[in-house]
Amino acid sequence: MQKSEEIKDLAAALNKAQADMAGAVKDAKNPFFKSNYADLSSVVAAVKEPFAENGLSYTQFPIEDNGRIGVETILMHSSGQWLSNSFTVNLTKQDAQGAGSAITYCRRYALQAIAGIPSEDDDGNGASQKQPSKKEIPVGLIEVVRRNNESIKAVNNAVEIGDFTAAVQCYDEITPEDNNAMWIAPKSCKEMGIPEIYTTKARKFLTEESSKYR
Repeated sequence: MQKSEEIKDLAAALNKAQADMAGAVKDAKNPFFKSNYADLSSVVAAVKEPFAENGLSYTQFPIEDNGRIGVETILMHSSGQWLSNSFTVNLTKQDAQGAGSAITYCRRYALQAIAGIPSEDDDGNGASQKQPSKKEIPVGLIEVVRRNNESIKAVNNAVEIGDFTAAVQCYDEITPEDNNAMWIAPKSCKEMGIPEIYTTKARKFLTEESSKYR
């Protein structure tokens, strides 16, 4: 963490702002864990007025650090005092969509942390909930795969025959939320008793080469 030489006024203002902040509203749905969580807009809404009334503001910049993507969050006070910290994560998908998702994720968690806002931890369910065993198939994943079954088959088939433009088009027909849920699923779904979602060849293409065909 970095900070200005003095943060006394900032600390006092943040203390007052936190007294006025309610928890961020859990208004988004994680399809993989079937749980509600506070998305970025809810976190921003929770801090906006208390920050403004106490001379506080913040800014967040996308950053890259040795292949990890994230944000630097700077909390500022009208006195000129400030503090900042960086938060980065590894990408699950090496493309623009994966980077965008990672930045949004980091913005939300960094802002919650710097403001001290409580909410349900959607992506960290493992810290408080029992993780699915190899034989337990998450219901949310089954639903996601079922409703995107035709597009998944089309992606795998297109990659297999070398029609990469069609593969990208079929992949992009699936919503980012559904694709994320399937991408974070175990690569070898056979261990869970279900067929692999994307073939090894398709995963390699989507990760390393799909950007060339967009």
